[in-house]
Amino acid sequence: MSAIESSPSTDIRTILEKQRAAFLAREPYSCDERCELLDRAIGLLVNHEQEIVEALTADFGHRSPGFSKGSEVLSPLATLKQTKAELAEWMRPEQRQARVGEAWVQYQPLGVVGIVTAWNVPGYMVFSGLAGALAAGNRVMIKPSEFTPHTSALIARLIRSVYDEDEVAVIVGGAEVGQTFCSQPFDHLLFTGATSIGKHVLRAAADNLVPVTLELGGKSPTIISRTADFKDAVAKVVIGKLLNAGQLCVAPDYVFVPQESVDAFIAVAKAVVAGFFPTLKDNPEYTSIINARHYERLQGYLSEAREAGVELIELNAAAEDFNEGARNKIVPTLLRNPGDELQIMQDEIFGPLLPIIPYDAISEVVARINARPRPLALYYFGHDAAEEALVLTRTCSGGVTLNGVLSHASTEGLPFGGVGQSGMGAYHGIDGFRTFSHAKAVLRTAANPA
Repeated sequence: MSAIESSPSTDIRTILEKQRAAFLAREPYSCDERCELLDRAIGLLVNHEQEIVEALTADFGHRSPGFSKGSEVLSPLATLKQTKAELAEWMRPEQRQARVGEAWVQYQPLGVVGIVTAWNVPGYMVFSGLAGALAAGNRVMIKPSEFTPHTSALIARLIRSVYDEDEVAVIVGGAEVGQTFCSQPFDHLLFTGATSIGKHVLRAAADNLVPVTLELGGKSPTIISRTADFKDAVAKVVIGKLLNAGQLCVAPDYVFVPQESVDAFIAVAKAVVAGFFPTLKDNPEYTSIINARHYERLQGYLSEAREAGVELIELNAAAEDFNEGARNKIVPTLLRNPGDELQIMQDEIFGPLLPIIPYDAISEVVARINARPRPLALYYFGHDAAEEALVLTRTCSGGVTLNGVLSHASTEGLPFGGVGQSGMGAYHGIDGFRTFSHAKAVLRTAANPA
């Protein structure tokens, strides 16, 4: 058995001790053994694609099957395969300079890695985290979100079918179980979720001095320069915003548009959404908000903005009525220049609402971004080299995509992580391998002359 329902702390600790004992009882996994462990995860994604898509649909009320297949099956599948292909190179000792003798860094598995995932792309988070942790030679314990019970139960069953409990185990349960999980003496803990919860995770891990990688969120800004290919930029921003109905940690949160181009942005956005989503309410490709609490939160942002006199522009080509039978779906909505005091400009939105902020000079944009906590992502559209350099050097974010959105986060050759309030540490690709490894410094001194 490798999944426990609502585990008390003693049971979670028992699995941890079992995994640590198994880790210490033998030599670290060889490259071939690690690849075989990765192959098992690959097999799960290949053989259970439809079950994964259906579980996500059940959890969201409705979720785009196309997005689910791409984000929860194909993307982690590509990650696992690329990890296998590059693993032998990653594992090689890294030679370093030494004044005398021979020096190198030897990457060593840590032991037992804990992974706590969020609800918005649960399959992706589980399998991408698993890829790095297994590649580094660790045993793994996973706590998926209670907000996606169908998907979490399926993942637990699938993992149990191919891994022994002392290799990979899944712990399912609510917030209390999650709190207990995060307080365990893991050798490393990866948490993905809200910044507010991340603070509690860090406190819980501190008692055991567990190193933590926090993948949090924040208000990721988008800048459309006067030198941008305007229609292309607007299309990419709007479609990127509507993927998973905006429920992505790297979704564009608000967009800076030249003062004179705001009306054009609105017009293009309307045309783009009408083309991609001629209907919304019963469109299988338009995703619902995960639950009633988040739905009411988003409606609250709109109500507050409306009462403050902010112009709201609904992107609803068929003028459908969402008041009944929409299964927590929300009409994509643009907000023209909402004030910074409004809640929508304070919180990470995590929904299909997009504030448009007009600007005159790029220096003004940089100043407004820097007045906020550092975001997980930043997006710049434009073809002015000096302006691009200004944005890159004068702002600080977890990652950046230029002339696009989201793509840096799915590029395995780049580290994915936040900075400041948007997180600490990084994983994906070789950076994940190194995060879940100990970089052991080794020096062989020069032999004394005979």
